[in-house]
Amino acid sequence: MSFLTGKKIVVMGVANKRSIAWGCAQALREQGAEVIYTYQNERMKKPLEKLLEGDEFLVELDVASDESIAKGFDEIKEYAGEIHGVVHAVAYANKEDLQGDVTDISRQGYALAQDISSYSLIAVTHYAKPILAENSGIVTLTYLGAERAVPNYNMMGIAKAALEASVRYLAAELSPQKIRVNAISAGAIKTLAVTGVKDYQKLIQLSEDRTPDHVGVTIEEVGNVCAFLISPLSGGIIGETIFVDKGVHLS
Repeated sequence: MSFLTGKKIVVMGVANKRSIAWGCAQALREQGAEVIYTYQNERMKKPLEKLLEGDEFLVELDVASDESIAKGFDEIKEYAGEIHGVVHAVAYANKEDLQGDVTDISRQGYALAQDISSYSLIAVTHYAKPILAENSGIVTLTYLGAERAVPNYNMMGIAKAALEASVRYLAAELSPQKIRVNAISAGAIKTLAVTGVKDYQKLIQLSEDRTPDHVGVTIEEVGNVCAFLISPLSGGIIGETIFVDKGVHLS
């Protein structure tokens, strides 16, 4: 029997078949979970529907709005009763803040990126917590740019650093309630999000060159670790950032 059989997991952030969130959703399904998908708005719903078989439960949920998050989790509660995990794969920064100089980032751009990329994990956790079952997991996605100054990653690296700190504080708070919170630091993959970074092709090539076997990580490999972290198999892992980057972080 698969290790997530009978579990209901919310996955946020699937944009297309190259999304890391899609790799996570596929891995969760392969382990027997039912995936509940969220989408930001009607425009984002259509490409998501094209990926699915048609019988999945979809919920509109915009992380920029507390009202939308609350409404979304009310709908999830009505449908599922309780859930066994949340995959948070949501981030955004203005394109001009993913190039050039960090000193040119505007106050508004800084606030926007922190709101969507970091605070949204706290907001989502707040509204998900009442329906999270015991031994459930919350997993978010981060990147090496949270720890090191990666060219052009700029504002997103700053926001991801805040996200990783949020993971530690949420984990400390929720662990006594039998809810585990962890992050995956995924290697550079050509996703819709990464293409917003200036010279992203160089970023991906540099990442692949720094892996020991010179082959970049895949969304399937990230997804498999996500499924493990969501499951009770990861019961001893609390507040960690797990690197799934084929060893890029080693050098």
